[in-house]
Amino acid sequence: MGENANSVKNLNGFYFEDLKIGTRGEFSKTISKADIQTFADVSGDKNPVHLNPEYAKSTIFKGCIAHGILTASFVSTVIGTRMPGPGCIYVAQNLKFKAPVRAGDTVKAVCTVTELNEKRKFAEIKTQCFVDDTLVVDGNATIMVPARG
Repeated sequence: MGENANSVKNLNGFYFEDLKIGTRGEFSKTISKADIQTFADVSGDKNPVHLNPEYAKSTIFKGCIAHGILTASFVSTVIGTRMPGPGCIYVAQNLKFKAPVRAGDTVKAVCTVTELNEKRKFAEIKTQCFVDDTLVVDGNATIMVPARG
C-alpha cells in the first residue's frame, strides 16, 4: 500500500542536518484591502490608520497602511511552510518595522539561516520583508528544527 500524502513522513520540511548557513526561503504576496480588513476582523486591531481613509490621511502616512504584524506574518509563512518548513517550532522572534506597507504592495518575505546550534537543534534566521527594494520589516528568529534521528 502506498504512503498517504498526509503521513507524518511527508509533512516534514528541512531537517536540522539539511540546513547550512545561507539556506534561504521566500514567500511573496500582494496585500489587498480585503486582507487588511480580514486581519483587523481576526485580530481585533481596528486602529483607524488601517481602515479609515479620512483618519489615515491626517497621519504621517497620509493614507491607510497595512498592519505591521500582517506584513510580518509572511515570515511565519516561510518558516512554517518552506524553510525550515513543517515540523519546526518558533522559539523567538524580534521585529523592527522600517517602512509602511499599503494595499496593492507586494511583500516578499525572505528568511536566511545565519547560525546553527547543533546541541539544541536551533536555527537562527534573519527575517526580512521587502516591498520592491525597500526593507519594510527587519528581524531575526530562533527556530527549533527536528533532527533526522
